[in-house]
Amino acid sequence: RMNDKKAAAYRLGLITLVILAVLTIVEFIIAVYMGALVLLFIIALLKAAVIIQNFMHIARLWQEESH
Repeated sequence: RMNDKKAAAYRLGLITLVILAVLTIVEFIIAVYMGALVLLFIIALLKAAVIIQNFMHIARLWQEESH
């Protein structure tokens, strides 16, 4: 059903928002108190991966087309 698809999309968006918010908070804490550039780079890569996976739909590139 269409409502189920909408609900799943909203749920995915909310989960993504929470993940990005938590990573941003961790990133801020590391930047202020530790200054560990390697950890900041790793977190930036994680955030980029979350965005690419959820909003750019990269996984569709490897799926077969259905007609």
